[in-house]
Amino acid sequence: MTAMTQPSGDPSPRAHRPLAVQDQQAGPTALRIVLGAKLRRLRQELEISREEAGKAIRGSHAKITRLERGQVGSKERDLADLLTLYRVLDPDERAEYFALAQQANSPGWWHQYSDVLEDWFELHIGLEDAASMIRSYEVQFIPGLLQTEEYAYAVSRLGYPNTAPRRISRLVKLRMERQRLLARPEAPKLWAVVDEAALRRPFGGREVMRGQIEHLLKMVELPNVTLQVAPFTVTAAAAGSSLTILRFGDPDLPDKVYLEHLTSAVYLDKQSDVDQYTLIMNRLSAEAHQPDETVRFLRGLLEE
Repeated sequence: MTAMTQPSGDPSPRAHRPLAVQDQQAGPTALRIVLGAKLRRLRQELEISREEAGKAIRGSHAKITRLERGQVGSKERDLADLLTLYRVLDPDERAEYFALAQQANSPGWWHQYSDVLEDWFELHIGLEDAASMIRSYEVQFIPGLLQTEEYAYAVSRLGYPNTAPRRISRLVKLRMERQRLLARPEAPKLWAVVDEAALRRPFGGREVMRGQIEHLLKMVELPNVTLQVAPFTVTAAAAGSSLTILRFGDPDLPDKVYLEHLTSAVYLDKQSDVDQYTLIMNRLSAEAHQPDETVRFLRGLLEE
């Protein structure tokens, strides 16, 4: 199992055009990041500072930074002024940028859950929805993409002890909706390593856990799902807490590391950070039960 490497892009600066129509199936979160990366490249090619670009759209350098990072959508007037500043004057090329921006500003499917969705997790769902590969290591829980509805209810009630039943129901429904991406055409590859402790914690009781393990045995039959159990003897598990690495098919989207906390999350895309966490994931994958051993382990848990 080899480390994930960042795909190389076309070295020609002006070859980085907006996404082709057939590639624009990515969600708005990914498209915002792609658009921001393309605008940043245009600005840097002409050695224009963020301050200069900010003045062109009646804003500050901070506004340009948020736009280039894909943290905010772009207004049509601002985009037009930036393209003019960056000497993108061809009508067809400008039209492609405007089309990309329009799609990037549209709400994702998860917008319907805005009543229960935290801002910091909304970004993760958008990135997850656009990923070509999702690698995760879970210490305490079964990965959300592999949970049964009953298990999801059990862990959600623990995580939100003072929350109304309706909110819990909405959170679980959102989690079930996320799982649909594993069965869609051109589904991402999910490669999950789960600590043995997560499988032995009886969330929801014996029958809920039995149903969860049976569900895992069904999920590993999918060609795009790889599951490994990290037994207690795995020393690489001491490297840290749960983590997720997302990679994307578009070279303008760098790999991202997602570290979730109780009420917030950290997103890392600096190459040195991604390399460090990828090394940890590779060590975990090398030391954990291989997929066929994992199946035998899960069946053994059922017999217990």
